[in-house]
Amino acid sequence: MIQQNAEVRSNQPVKGQHYRMELRVGDTFEEPHPGQFVMVRLPGRLTPLLRRPFSVHRWFVASESEAVLSLLYRVVGPTTTGLAELHAGDRVDLLGPLGRGFTLPNSGESVALAGGGIGVAPLLFLADRLLETGTAIEDLTVYIGGKSEQELLCTSEFSRLGVKVQTTTDDGSAGDQCLVTDPLEQRIRKDPPDRIYACGPPGMLDCVVGIVRTHGISCQLSIETMMACGIGACLGCAVENRKDPGRYLHACLHGPVFDADRIRLDFR
Repeated sequence: MIQQNAEVRSNQPVKGQHYRMELRVGDTFEEPHPGQFVMVRLPGRLTPLLRRPFSVHRWFVASESEAVLSLLYRVVGPTTTGLAELHAGDRVDLLGPLGRGFTLPNSGESVALAGGGIGVAPLLFLADRLLETGTAIEDLTVYIGGKSEQELLCTSEFSRLGVKVQTTTDDGSAGDQCLVTDPLEQRIRKDPPDRIYACGPPGMLDCVVGIVRTHGISCQLSIETMMACGIGACLGCAVENRKDPGRYLHACLHGPVFDADRIRLDFR
């Protein structure tokens, strides 16, 4: 973990209120693992007082002295509004990488990724790493859902990797009109993958947990939750330990990625 003033390399609108920012980080910044996050603050601003967490969206080494870290974000409040106003050459204050990321599959295992809305952010980095470490293209399928076409993110990026992508929307404006968990469960019934990785809103993850329990599939969830510090000091991101009821884990330290059978979230 390191705190660093990172330079904005690019900051572009993606779709609707969603943006993708690339940040130049020095060689002292530790290489992140898919599923980890960074805490971000806008330098020179007193509000908001606390940092905000963002999943690492992508990562690549540009030179011996520089790497590039990408964030995918939706403009919803003061921090993200401020981020959207930044241009190349501006700076942001980063703390990270933080948290526990995804556990990669064993060689030869088939994998399904399921993302809902902005929850797709850490899954592109995960797909990059899976393909780098030997997961075959034919063994990887991505399911992306959103309320409308404006919330279907990263479909072209996954397609450029050569990965099969299936999309759904609540309103039918793109892809199939259904929940993203519907085609995922259909696939599981016909040809179950060895592992599932999911990130998205609570209702979606609730459904994923029910499906993997029914079918006995290994699954990891990246949960979306507010964090005040990101380092376990404030204890504000507690989730109940399913295997030890009454005891709590913390998303910033023990997560944000958890085995689906390890935690009991508010919605289940």
